[in-house]
Amino acid sequence: MNLDFDLAAEQPKLVQLLLGVVAFCAVVAVLLLALDRAPMRQRARLHAAILLAPALILLAIGLVVPAARTTLLSFMSGDGTAWVGLDNYVWMFTQPEAVTVLRTTLIWVALVPVLVTAVGLLYAVLVDRTRFESLAKSLVFLPMAISFVGAGIIWKFVYAYRPEESDQIGLLNQIVVAFGGTPRQWLLEPPLNTLFLIAVMVWIQAGFATVVLSAAIKGIPAEIVEAARLDGASPVQMFFRVTLPSIRSAVLVVLVTQSIGTLKLFDIVRTMTGGQFDTSVIANEMYNQAFRYGETGKGAALAVFLFVLVTPIVVYQIRQRREAVR
Repeated sequence: MNLDFDLAAEQPKLVQLLLGVVAFCAVVAVLLLALDRAPMRQRARLHAAILLAPALILLAIGLVVPAARTTLLSFMSGDGTAWVGLDNYVWMFTQPEAVTVLRTTLIWVALVPVLVTAVGLLYAVLVDRTRFESLAKSLVFLPMAISFVGAGIIWKFVYAYRPEESDQIGLLNQIVVAFGGTPRQWLLEPPLNTLFLIAVMVWIQAGFATVVLSAAIKGIPAEIVEAARLDGASPVQMFFRVTLPSIRSAVLVVLVTQSIGTLKLFDIVRTMTGGQFDTSVIANEMYNQAFRYGETGKGAALAVFLFVLVTPIVVYQIRQRREAVR
């Protein structure tokens, strides 16, 4: 390996770096000078504009421009050279393989947020104020430290299949064989394979729901809990008439957050099945169409549709936060 530094060869790059630093300093100097000479009434607005400008520029470059370009590409052909109008969107809702992707995504969105919230809430209620509460929460939160790709690899081994005459290395098939059953290729059998992938997502996200909902439960005023107990409320009545209504906002936060995360899901499906056997979701199919099959227009149409699905949920979450602040 040659580690010699040739100053002459690197001189153009150094000059460009120096010019960049000088330009940056010049812009900062001009802005400070303008701020100093501005009338006192306008300084606050000018100061705010100076501080917001970099963030707005980066937002435009990183979000607005790509979103506009993707929307334009969704009306173009696969190679992005010919205008095809709504053909890509018609393909999305009429072709069997695309409809299967949308149906699978719908299953994910319908099940994952509800299951994650239900598991997290149940766990939070069961471990609340118990002796080993901290340890229990730490254990259920541990999967959050694992990436989706890592979790997918782990659970792929759990679902691993070997022929009946061979020793099973997959935990699930080993349990089935131990009870006298026949090993199965769990990830190859739709629609069960989608449910097994959903189980991975629930395993990862249940810790997040537990932490958020446990904090909300601890925030319930002790007077309300004590009054309910004095009135003779049973544990079930306490849960449905006191606990659940009191943490409604936290439950909605978990549901909304999980809905957005599920719509964007890519890693688990890509790692475990590659989207085969009717397990592909919108994000995975978007990647396949745009980068594997060279159908840029179809990939862009899927991206736009995904953006349209996420936008109402984001708007709802923003409104909820504003109401909470008020």
